[in-house]
Amino acid sequence: MPWLNCKICSGKFYAKPRHIKIGWGKFCSDKCKFEAQKKGRTVKCAHCGNALYRTPAQFKKSKSNLFFCSYSCHASWANKNLRFSINNPNWRTGVSSYRKVLFNHSKVLKCECCNFSDERVLVVHHRDGDRKNNDVSNLALLCRNCHYLKHGFIG
Repeated sequence: MPWLNCKICSGKFYAKPRHIKIGWGKFCSDKCKFEAQKKGRTVKCAHCGNALYRTPAQFKKSKSNLFFCSYSCHASWANKNLRFSINNPNWRTGVSSYRKVLFNHSKVLKCECCNFSDERVLVVHHRDGDRKNNDVSNLALLCRNCHYLKHGFIG
């Protein structure tokens, strides 16, 4: 009786002599046979680091060689790295992205004048009045009322 070693898991299994003759006696189970057919490799998700298997065709399709385990991981990564940065292909000047920049750098989200903390009411004020100067030191979080008063719109 021919007992053979599996080429994947090295487990012992019995193969019929006729199957060995035609080249079938290589794997102990369908699971090992499937593992032997894989040609790709395991990579890590670019956002969360989970291990995932990708085929050679998927490597050819990828321009950046970044892979994600789900759409939500991809969206989270894109929001963090592409949406409001120079790396975004649609980036122009960054003139209108100062709100996101300040919200990402500010530790406490509240008005600098009156300490009002409702995020929906907070706006970004440019201290020197130049909207193109989006340095974090030039930006201040103010509520809409304080921002209105800072610009001197007192009727």
